[in-house]
Amino acid sequence: MSNKRVLMVVTNHTKLTEEQQTGLWLEEYAVPYKAFKDEGFEVKVTSIEGGEVPLDPNSIPDEEVQEWAKAQEELKNTAKLSKEDAEGFDGIFLPGGHGTMFDFPDNETLQYVLQQHAEQGNVIGSVCHGPSGLVYARYEDGTPIVKGKNVTGFADSEEIGMGLEQHMPFMLETELRNKGANYSKGEDWSSYAVRDGNLITGQNPMSSESVAKKMVGALNEK
Repeated sequence: MSNKRVLMVVTNHTKLTEEQQTGLWLEEYAVPYKAFKDEGFEVKVTSIEGGEVPLDPNSIPDEEVQEWAKAQEELKNTAKLSKEDAEGFDGIFLPGGHGTMFDFPDNETLQYVLQQHAEQGNVIGSVCHGPSGLVYARYEDGTPIVKGKNVTGFADSEEIGMGLEQHMPFMLETELRNKGANYSKGEDWSSYAVRDGNLITGQNPMSSESVAKKMVGALNEK
């Protein structure tokens, strides 16, 4: 069994508009969770506010996916992310969902935890809208942790394709580029994941498995 420990941080934000619900995109959390557990990693699931985690209704399968059941059980009562989560882990993973665009970027605790993980040289992984948490994350000297790094994330063209760009606080691809990241993407709605050292990012829900495999590989190298 591996002694690696992974911190997962998920969103608690529930609404895009008064009429449109959002939250965590289930696949982007459940697939990496299962990959980490299958590898024997210890996984701690936290959320920005703690408690039960909202799922984006569009991410819930018509029929229950049995292999995701354990991951979903963890979402019923999550621990609130704290500054203590900056220590004692080998990696941190940020699943997406549109909810992350609202409660990841400006959360002081998450930004502190990401900074400490980056300073420690831990593996940092994220998928789809999850990299919204990386946009404002900085090293202690003020350098953005994505500056000069090869990254991906939910593409502006995918956001526009969904017709949701007007509801976003910013466009993720554009903001990653603004912070000096070397952003790249695959075809819209295709699997695409990028590893640059200890930073691993995936483009969209279809990239969940690919980004999880790269994360596992990076953690096993530590």
